[in-house]
Amino acid sequence: MQLVAMSDRGTFNRWLAVSLVVAVCGLAVTVVPTCLADEVSGEDHAVVYQRVVSRAIGYLRTKGQSEDGSYSSAVGPGVTSIISAAILRHGRSPDDPLVGRSLKYIERFVKPDGGIYREDSLYRNYETCLAVMCFAEANQDGRYEKVIHAADGFLKDIQWDQGEGVNRANPGWGGGGYGKHKRPDLSNTSFLIEALKATGNDQDSEAIQRALTFVSRCQNLESAHNTTPFGAKINDGGFYYTAAAGGTSQLGKTESGGLRSYPSMTYAGLKSMIFAGVGPEDPRVKAARGYIQKNYDLANNGELGSSGLYYYYHTFAKALAAMGQDTIADAQGVKHHWQSELLQELARQQQADGSWVNKNPRWLEGDANLVTGYALLALSYCRVDY
Repeated sequence: MQLVAMSDRGTFNRWLAVSLVVAVCGLAVTVVPTCLADEVSGEDHAVVYQRVVSRAIGYLRTKGQSEDGSYSSAVGPGVTSIISAAILRHGRSPDDPLVGRSLKYIERFVKPDGGIYREDSLYRNYETCLAVMCFAEANQDGRYEKVIHAADGFLKDIQWDQGEGVNRANPGWGGGGYGKHKRPDLSNTSFLIEALKATGNDQDSEAIQRALTFVSRCQNLESAHNTTPFGAKINDGGFYYTAAAGGTSQLGKTESGGLRSYPSMTYAGLKSMIFAGVGPEDPRVKAARGYIQKNYDLANNGELGSSGLYYYYHTFAKALAAMGQDTIADAQGVKHHWQSELLQELARQQQADGSWVNKNPRWLEGDANLVTGYALLALSYCRVDY
């Protein structure tokens, strides 16, 4: 992907000066000169990216992080893992004080069974997956090799299979979930596949292929991979939350009992299939891409509106990056440069202090730390050198 040219030499020099301050001081830029902000245009991708990311990290450094290195610790270590992985993906070192404090905090949750979670947690899969992805980003020198290896075994052990008393015919087979619901879901399973990939499993690993079975059953597509009662009822190629335990969609059911598709789960499902080795000509991927083209939108999470909007942004970015395409055509055939459009949308929504927050607090998105973590993860796939 080519670096977009600066609109003029003066803009370039001011961008370069800001970049040098970041590099020399090792600090996030929290204040951007007004003249630079005013001169940034939609074409200056690198300038917008630098400004938005620097302001976000500045917020996390000055307002978001607690003294113990955590972010929003009341909800467990997951938010800290999301944010730390995002900061690492934006080029910070594991030894950077901002990151190092958080890594030490997450290390406190490593358990003898290999999991990384709070005592008595009902979110062991979720918390462990996020911690694994964070530690994998910080593992350039092998410092977390043993922790990651142990977590790999733990995640495989709690995956829904014979150990949980289910067989392949069960719709829950292969999935991951929250313990409190006593059934797997697509969100947890997408994190599971991503974590297993981060621990070194290839697409043919038994655990990833088991997870793919579950993912395929959460798609509105009748096929040999989905013989649940739901696949044929809507058949739009999108994904819903879970086919297990009677089936659930956060958009509810149709009158005929179909589980309604929505974008965040569709991007999570597509990403998971690609990571599991499903190719672009497979009917499942083609159908998912068809749904995405018909529902391309950065203003809303489909019919869910603003619910889970920033979770949606980060699954959107991961899935489209995994597809390896810089553009995607919508239902009218209009091509969208999704990285530029996502960057511009997040730049527009960023708060004055550098954070993001969803006015709709559903799924904890009223928490500026969590939402800023999601936004930074999404932005990491918008880098000009990605």
